[in-house]
Amino acid sequence: MHHLTSCSPQEHEERAPDHMHDYTPPNTCSTPSECLPLSQWNETMECGSELAVDTMKKELKSRSILADCSTRMRSIVSFYFCYLLCLCLGIACVVFVSIWNSQWRGGFAWDGSALQFNWHPVLMVTGLVVLYGNGAVLYRIPLTWGQNKLPWKLLHAGVMLLALLCSILGLCAVFDFHHTNSTPNLYSLHSWIGICTTALFTTQWVMGLAGFLLPWSPMSFRKLLKPAHVWMGGCILILSIVSCISGINEKLFFALKGTTNGTMPYGNLPPEALVANSLGVLIVAFGLVVLKILSNQKWQRPEPQSEDLGYSPLLQDDS
Repeated sequence: MHHLTSCSPQEHEERAPDHMHDYTPPNTCSTPSECLPLSQWNETMECGSELAVDTMKKELKSRSILADCSTRMRSIVSFYFCYLLCLCLGIACVVFVSIWNSQWRGGFAWDGSALQFNWHPVLMVTGLVVLYGNGAVLYRIPLTWGQNKLPWKLLHAGVMLLALLCSILGLCAVFDFHHTNSTPNLYSLHSWIGICTTALFTTQWVMGLAGFLLPWSPMSFRKLLKPAHVWMGGCILILSIVSCISGINEKLFFALKGTTNGTMPYGNLPPEALVANSLGVLIVAFGLVVLKILSNQKWQRPEPQSEDLGYSPLLQDDS
């Protein structure tokens, strides 16, 4: 039977195997720099930072692209809403002026009578206001962006030429009526504004043709003409609206005299006056929408740098 003997700690250490004396406990690292060499730690830090920065840049770029697309989509939707309103108001202007002169003024003719005069308001409203305004905003339509500009220039010039011909024909109608009935010409403020507006429009169209469509037009002349062309385009639209409004009011004062010509006085606001006044309101609303479209910088047609060497479009391409 073996007897168990106890030993002191000192005796236990003396009896321990030799390999136990060579054991060294693992070091504990309180900081990353104590576990990794400084150069390796710096390389690890730089690598992680670059990955984080790259990831953050990609995320910010994606967010920026999404925000830009969302803003652009809202801008396009807003434009088409205004453009649709512009088209509806323009059609309403033509309908109202036609109904007014056909139903209450007796219709149309070209025989020097009062029926010939009725062509004057119809042609002036259609040409100087509706066609002119729609021609001015033609370049703002997003569907035209990124396409060959020359066809749109020609369409713009054609619409403006049609508007100019309508206004000239409207002036011929009223001058011939005055000549047949021995009525003096150009004595009212309305006639002064109207003739000046048509003269400015004619000059504007001729200068636009010479400066922006003719291939031999020098670049320096186009650069000089463009700001004036854009500014004058807006002025002509405003003058056209003022001319039409004053003409409507003048016609109502002459036509609705009460007992002298068998009509109700203008002061009683008969149905004819309601229609004519409504026409004036529609013309003003149409002009405001057109000016809103032209004044919004976000709705300008993007111009590539390469197109600086080509033709510049006619009215309102950069306004």
